[in-house]
Amino acid sequence: VQLQASGGGLVQPGGSLRLSCAASGRTVSRNYMGWFRQAPGKEREFISAIRRDGTTYYSDSVKGRVTISRDNAKNSVYLQMDSLKSEDTAVYYCAAGRSVGRVTVSDEYDYWGQGTEVTVSS
Repeated sequence: VQLQASGGGLVQPGGSLRLSCAASGRTVSRNYMGWFRQAPGKEREFISAIRRDGTTYYSDSVKGRVTISRDNAKNSVYLQMDSLKSEDTAVYYCAAGRSVGRVTVSDEYDYWGQGTEVTVSS
């Protein structure tokens, strides 16, 4: 399974970004798709995840500002981020897993994309 994240960039506080993750490889290995982020000097943090059936999960830190979605036909998952804050600045990674018991735990995922950088600054 290969994952390619894109859509990061520089955005002003209050702005929006839509991240995309294009996936290839075994479909069953992508039952769960997740987004994590890592800011400089900090640990990787769970943002959101989505199951193949569309069930979604969000961290409390982004709930209400972030929407995850997936298009199984296009083998893609998206992360719409609104009302961005400076503390959202980080490298965002998409991840995939076949059977993820704890969606918030990065070790539960089998495959990772290369990351896309998001900078929120005026």
